[in-house]
Amino acid sequence: MDVAQSQLLLKRVVNIKAIVTPLWKEEAQKQLQTQINQVDSRLQQLEMQGQRMMSELQKQTETQPDNAALQQQFSEVQTRLNQDKSKLLQQKNQTLQQLQQVQTLELENEVEQGKVESFFNVSVGDNLVQKLQVEILIRDGVIQEIRGEL
Repeated sequence: MDVAQSQLLLKRVVNIKAIVTPLWKEEAQKQLQTQINQVDSRLQQLEMQGQRMMSELQKQTETQPDNAALQQQFSEVQTRLNQDKSKLLQQKNQTLQQLQQVQTLELENEVEQGKVESFFNVSVGDNLVQKLQVEILIRDGVIQEIRGEL
């Protein structure tokens, strides 16, 4: 059997963990606050668009009070606006909870930071489970340790 047939190149997910430092906390809080501000901005835009649409529909229903299609459209628009607003508020609450969690994290703890993919070679006799369990530990963006079998 030649070497080309005895090896296989596979792709795996590599977990990235970060060590909680004052800089990490500050960056995480900034990112979460930016997300909160973006949601607030979208809520404001939605509110303004909703008011415009509702006032326009209101004018049309005043001129045609017996128009059932307009009444239904008015109701559907209002329902859709409430649903969109509810989704955004839920998003904001989740982000606020994440912000609170970040603030309470103790320094030097390890936290999940994300995932990346990498390629690796396997050969007959390799322990696939061990080769799949790889993670990178970083401190303020700098790799401190690569854990697992490369």
